[in-house]
Amino acid sequence: MKSSKAARNSKPVRAAIKGTGQLRKLGKMEKELVIVTGISGSGKASALKAFEDLGFHAVDNLPLELLPDFATLVGASKELEKAAIVVDVREGTTLDRLPEILKGVKKVLPTRVVFLDAQDAVLVRRYSETRRPHPLSRSETVSRSIVEERQLLDPIRNVADTLIDTSNFNVHELRAHILDRFGHEDQIKHLLVSCLSFGFKNGVPLDADMVFDVRFLPNPHFVPEFRKKTGQDRKVAAYINGFPQTTEFLTRVTELMLYLLPHYIEEGKSYLTVAFGCTGGQHRSVMMAEEMCRRLKKAGYRVKPLHRDMPR
Repeated sequence: MKSSKAARNSKPVRAAIKGTGQLRKLGKMEKELVIVTGISGSGKASALKAFEDLGFHAVDNLPLELLPDFATLVGASKELEKAAIVVDVREGTTLDRLPEILKGVKKVLPTRVVFLDAQDAVLVRRYSETRRPHPLSRSETVSRSIVEERQLLDPIRNVADTLIDTSNFNVHELRAHILDRFGHEDQIKHLLVSCLSFGFKNGVPLDADMVFDVRFLPNPHFVPEFRKKTGQDRKVAAYINGFPQTTEFLTRVTELMLYLLPHYIEEGKSYLTVAFGCTGGQHRSVMMAEEMCRRLKKAGYRVKPLHRDMPR
């Protein structure tokens, strides 16, 4: 293992320090590096996944020697704006060099260290429930390994920008905490909602999370002018919208969706398929899927209209 002085003079760190001027040029791009670290069993993997959902390029257990070069790469990249990496006790005896290397990395890229922790009793219980060995476990107990790990990570804890106690969090609550604390409102609404139209005569789509039957609405198929058109046609859409039950249905479903979507996000769902079905999948269901996309997009959600049975 190299000494701390050697670490400061190592090639990766010199490269990182050299990139300081570049950082000033890239400052307006909101570049950012988050280092997720902490006690084993505190939820680092779940936290990393949450950062990934916020648009961070996520890397688990990056070798410490590569950290300065990785920061330089992110700073220079036109594609990567934010990155999150996990650095923890799996790094081994080189872990004590992190505080020193971090000084060079922060000169290249805005960097913050997020340290996750939990009470010893909670950590022991989690290891018991998952039946996974502690990374430091040899012939020692989990409790003894936790004590040893705390000693190894104490210098890193002292330089952390954010401390999160996950003792009272489950996986979903930790994810929600990360999203709330580190994400912006537009990032939190990352859920992709697919509004799918289909015809019942061709079967219910197997991948639908929710299905709404709109066959109760008057069918434009029986209007000669509309028979060969679809629900994307403005006149067809206006015809369907002309009935009071259409307006009430859309109002009620929109309210339901706006109530449900934040809860789906909190539970970690990334994709949601909402299906609207009519007889043939050409008029009513198409119009409903398109209109629901417009409403949800206006509310700030990512949406995608899909029309399974509409003529192409």
